[in-house]
Amino acid sequence: MFDSIGWGEIIVLGLAALFIFGPERLPHLAKDAATGLKKVRAALTGVRTQVNESLGDDLPELRDLDLRKYHPRTFIRSQLFEDDEPVPGRSGSTAASAAAPVAARPRDRAVPPPFDPDAT
Repeated sequence: MFDSIGWGEIIVLGLAALFIFGPERLPHLAKDAATGLKKVRAALTGVRTQVNESLGDDLPELRDLDLRKYHPRTFIRSQLFEDDEPVPGRSGSTAASAAAPVAARPRDRAVPPPFDPDAT
């Protein structure tokens, strides 16, 4: 987390705090900051134990869960464009057999799509 902060920066921050707060208030502020950090650490530990107790055996499954596939855009795209199982057609139907090659053939972009005035 603090990989980019070196000892020089820490000394400068300490001197700045000494000049800002003064030598009489600085020990009390450091003590209060340490107490606050201990409380935060204890609270985080408590939350972690509560999660481990409530989830129990399901926690490893949740860690392996890929949340990116539940992004709304990805989810809708997979639902709309994912290949579904083919619908079994009737064996004697000529309309189903004639429509299959047309749907499989890509449309030529130079030719405008067919227009049906009765459908609009």
